[in-house]
Amino acid sequence: MIILGIETSCDETSAAIVTSKKEILANEVFSQLEEHKPYGGVVPEIAARSHISILDTIIKRTMDKAKIEFPELSGVAVTGGPGLVGGLLVGITTAKAISFAHRLPFIAVNHLEGHALTVRLTGDNSGKNVSFPYLLLLISGGHCQILIVDGVSDYKRLGSTIDDALGEAFDKSSKMMGLGYPGGPKVEQYAKLGLKTRFPLPRPLKGRPGCNFSFSGLKTKVRQTIESLPPGPLNTRDIQDLCASFQDAVGEVLIDRCTHAIEEFLSKHSNGGHFVVAGGVAANINLRQRLMKLAENYNLPFACPPINLCTDNAAMIAWAGVELLKNNKTNNLDFCARPKWPLEPSS
Repeated sequence: MIILGIETSCDETSAAIVTSKKEILANEVFSQLEEHKPYGGVVPEIAARSHISILDTIIKRTMDKAKIEFPELSGVAVTGGPGLVGGLLVGITTAKAISFAHRLPFIAVNHLEGHALTVRLTGDNSGKNVSFPYLLLLISGGHCQILIVDGVSDYKRLGSTIDDALGEAFDKSSKMMGLGYPGGPKVEQYAKLGLKTRFPLPRPLKGRPGCNFSFSGLKTKVRQTIESLPPGPLNTRDIQDLCASFQDAVGEVLIDRCTHAIEEFLSKHSNGGHFVVAGGVAANINLRQRLMKLAENYNLPFACPPINLCTDNAAMIAWAGVELLKNNKTNNLDFCARPKWPLEPSS
């Protein structure tokens, strides 16, 4: 089985060819970072126009690199949501055209499911396959939730953010410190040299029951801390210490919330399963290591995609297409973009 995947949900234009043998024959990603950097975040209209201008080229480059012709494909998978509607429409329309012209199955993929299933393509940290069920912490720019993954398109949410996503908190904090966009990598870089105990920042919901998250208060405290410092641009030491304090606070919150989730997961699945971390924020090495240690404390195998597959890419969409097609889950060509598309099966 050979699947073409297309991803245009936000500010990356990507196409990939993935096989049912877990081979990534090609995975091309075009980043719009420079186009959005002056605005400090993604501008939907600019993103959509960029997808239109480059997607055909990216698909051709992907097909050429994989040495695959359209008749050899088993299907075409595309992000159907959630995401920016303009970008989604570009990818969906292109995928429908390919599907119709070459009589290929059309598979609309939930972007979150793409992240959720990536570890079944890449394996865990020991190189072993990841089987169902497993516990998933999904942390990205737009989403923050903990789910039990019982199968393809079979999810049970244990908790989610009640306000901001973690990636958004990273980006907004970075912007307030004058580090620019995207914020996650820059905050992580400065945090390596900072003193995490200098600035007392809150740990929202830590010690409270349940598995929900909250990052709005933490973001507000970062702003208040900056305002309490001498006027003018922050000096390098201030930035390093504030980044270290912020990242440490985030880490403590994640450990606390995930501890509750692991215990609930084990109460339902006594034989255990993998603890999986996915999404763009999973590329943060410090947080990844802390979550790996938590898994070890509960004797759970840990799985996290390679860093290049944590952020948005079409390989994860193509692999989700493989999983969905195996389960005869395809879509008609009247499928409409779903800017909001929760993972829960009842949604």
